[in-house]
Amino acid sequence: MKTTIDAAGRLVIPKEIRRQAGLQPGMPLDVRWQDGRIEIEPAARPVRLERRGRFLVAVADGTDELTTEIVEETREALARERGAVDGP
Repeated sequence: MKTTIDAAGRLVIPKEIRRQAGLQPGMPLDVRWQDGRIEIEPAARPVRLERRGRFLVAVADGTDELTTEIVEETREALARERGAVDGP
């Protein structure tokens, strides 16, 4: 796929590539120049270690708790985007 860069340096990543890569609006990205290529990838999320019972677990910092409402809103948005219709 081809795209262009505007005068402000902005680049539009085609929708299908964003979908496949799981990129969302506002998501922090790491951009680097390496071996003659520009590489773009989701930024690593900061984590902290918490003890849960006998285990030490990595927990992402700065994330909201995933609720049923968030899941349902996301499911409905995806259905609308894909043109699916809910029915009985």
